[in-house]
Amino acid sequence: MITYLIIAVTVGVSLLAFNNGEIMYRFRHWPYAEEREKEYYRWITAGFLHADYMHLFFNMFTLYFFGSIVEKWFALLFPGVGDLLYLVFYIIAIAAASAATYFKHKSHPGFASIGASGAVAAVLFAAILLNPTIGIGFMFIPIPIPGFIFGVLYLWYSSYASKQGGDNIDHAAHFYGAVFGFLFPLVFKPSLFLSFIYQLKEYIGSFL
Repeated sequence: MITYLIIAVTVGVSLLAFNNGEIMYRFRHWPYAEEREKEYYRWITAGFLHADYMHLFFNMFTLYFFGSIVEKWFALLFPGVGDLLYLVFYIIAIAAASAATYFKHKSHPGFASIGASGAVAAVLFAAILLNPTIGIGFMFIPIPIPGFIFGVLYLWYSSYASKQGGDNIDHAAHFYGAVFGFLFPLVFKPSLFLSFIYQLKEYIGSFL
């Protein structure tokens, strides 16, 4: 499966970079250098690097669960090209998340970021589009919450935290990665939005 391949490559590259500072320096997302040296490859390479084992674990753990779901949906919705389209979707999601912060920080030499969080957010929001009531849980919340509620909270918090800044987390990449993940499947199959609305109506109607 493509999801397992992405996880394997990401873990391998991240572990290699943990022991090689040059790799971390050379391939991180650094808008200031990208603007001046035209090193736009960083938009993608940064998505395979992580700050530490915990950062790597949480991203790959999330990707393991939701990536498998989205990959199967892509195969079903786009017969014959679903696997390839899913891989393209993931790679572009990394670049889209990086692009958001490139334009925001290209004049700030002190800003740099790494991690697959933007692309993982894209995968998660694609899953929410396909199944808006999918249960999403947290370690500190024993009962999963519906995906569409999680999505609203996630976007609100990412936008708020991005404006606040100061925590060394690329919240803008999370926000735009999530938005990209929701919109990408709609480009190829706009009827998914009608399905999304229908499922929401059915879910809300069950409580009325």
